[in-house]
Amino acid sequence: MNSNFRQVVFFVILLGTPLTAWYTIFRPQNAEIATAMEDIASRQRQLDRISQLAERIPDLESALTTGEQLVQQVEAQLPRRRDVEGVLENIWQMADRNGMQVRSVKTRAAVPSSVYMELPLEVTMDGPFKGFYRFLLELESLPRITRVSELAIQESGLKVRGPSIDLPPGSVATQFILSIYFADAVPTIMTAGAGK
Repeated sequence: MNSNFRQVVFFVILLGTPLTAWYTIFRPQNAEIATAMEDIASRQRQLDRISQLAERIPDLESALTTGEQLVQQVEAQLPRRRDVEGVLENIWQMADRNGMQVRSVKTRAAVPSSVYMELPLEVTMDGPFKGFYRFLLELESLPRITRVSELAIQESGLKVRGPSIDLPPGSVATQFILSIYFADAVPTIMTAGAGK
């Protein structure tokens, strides 16, 4: 019996060794290998997609060069900090030329971005609707990048905002945010021409 007991124990140990090794060593390694294989397959799919995209663009280097040229063209439309006052003066002259009277300009904080700055200005102006429309068309055709947002237009009566301002019928009172984009640091004086 003693020898049968030893044989049973030996058989259990002999059978238990590979099962224990499988559970403690091979099973975790198989999980790591499966994770690595999934990672490799994912990266291979990304490489395949990049290859397909590269095949669609016959000359990748010329496409990159064209993209850089387009970025340079946009950057050329961004005035430097010292030129922003000139852009503002240009805008106020356009308003005056179209019969619009700038009533107020309030500078908001400049908003930085990676390559440019955005200077939002709260503008209030009055004048004939056709003049305001022509002003917007001229603003759109400027070689500099600007944006008008939060535009509010109200029809004005004969007397608007005080006894000294007489506007003819068909005039409008407008309020909007005019954003001027520029390169480099924040400009120091931003209300040039506000009284025009």
